[in-house]
Amino acid sequence: MTTAATYGPLPDRRGHFGPYGGQYVAETLMPALLELEAAYREAKGDPAFQASFQELLAQYAGRPTPLFSARRLTASAGGAKIYLKREDLAHTGAHKINNTLGQVLLADWMGKRKVIAETGAGQHGVATATAAALFGMECKIFMGTEDVRRQAPNVQRMRLLGAEVVPVASGTGTLKDAMNEAMRYWVGAVRDTFYVIGSVAGPHPYPMMVRDFQRVIGDETRRQILDREGRLPDVLIACVGGGSNAMGLFYPFLDDPVEMIGVEAAGHGIESGKHAATLGAGTVGVLHGSKSYLLQDSGGQIQEAHSISAGLDYPGVGPEHALLKEQGRARYESIRDGEALDAFSKLSRLEGIIPALESAHAVAWALKEAARRPADQVIVVNLSGRGDKDLAIVAAALEMPDTKD
Repeated sequence: MTTAATYGPLPDRRGHFGPYGGQYVAETLMPALLELEAAYREAKGDPAFQASFQELLAQYAGRPTPLFSARRLTASAGGAKIYLKREDLAHTGAHKINNTLGQVLLADWMGKRKVIAETGAGQHGVATATAAALFGMECKIFMGTEDVRRQAPNVQRMRLLGAEVVPVASGTGTLKDAMNEAMRYWVGAVRDTFYVIGSVAGPHPYPMMVRDFQRVIGDETRRQILDREGRLPDVLIACVGGGSNAMGLFYPFLDDPVEMIGVEAAGHGIESGKHAATLGAGTVGVLHGSKSYLLQDSGGQIQEAHSISAGLDYPGVGPEHALLKEQGRARYESIRDGEALDAFSKLSRLEGIIPALESAHAVAWALKEAARRPADQVIVVNLSGRGDKDLAIVAAALEMPDTKD
């Protein structure tokens, strides 16, 4: 396992994580990205900005979130002890609020009064609409039509919060298409509009900025596990679509002898071609302004991703994850739709916690990992969000009885 002793402070001054990352965008967007990077670097070193961000996290987002010892889940797996980092208990029900509060605070700091965002599962859209409402800003959310159908409760939440939801019908109507449309819109509105990207993806400085806003997850986990166990965990596990919750958990531990496992969506199985395992089965290319692993054919055309989880249904991944994979610093595994559904049901019934389908992928791998490790080892799973939004999908997949019967 490669440790952070060889990792170094990244990205470099041009926004690269080794050979990955960068700024592959239209010429018209470069001034906006340069303005954003300069503003972020200034804000990052500004005590007043950081104090405002920390106050929002504590007083509005409800941090710190608990680190819960999942005793019945541990007993079910048989083996290593499983802890759950409860990001599902943050305001709006997912880790997404950490990043959106940071970016909308930055937009306000830069004097921009309009924000846009893209969303797949809807949690990033809800979190952006929430932060925009808090700051009294105009908010426009781009969302694929398939995701609008799958995540109807979150669409209603965004509208209630005052955001305009823009359905995107191109392609498969999922997250990739929403991000394409959001970037196209931003080209024409860049003067007064801030684009709130929801993952550690997109052009520099977004992967760095989102990672920094999300590192609160790992910082809290470090303090909490030292308090509970008197030592660091043996393994960290998180689901990976774009990779923001995983990077937030992993980043503060890069200097430590702690294993890291990112769990991608295998969908119907890697061999079926209907999956979203970008790091497991993808190749290197450029998408949405950044160089990383993608699902693409031999001609460089983007292949559609598939997952039962809308939040993992994305054919790219953040460039820092690509470097961690290349260095062997983190390991990336995958879980099928059916395995995620089993973990969704098991966590609900054993611990009274209904996880997001995204998080259920991480829980499913944690059950496998715990079973082959001794009882004196410790695993921390990032429970990135709650599952209310996924109930209709799960009920249909498991053929649960209709409440009208």
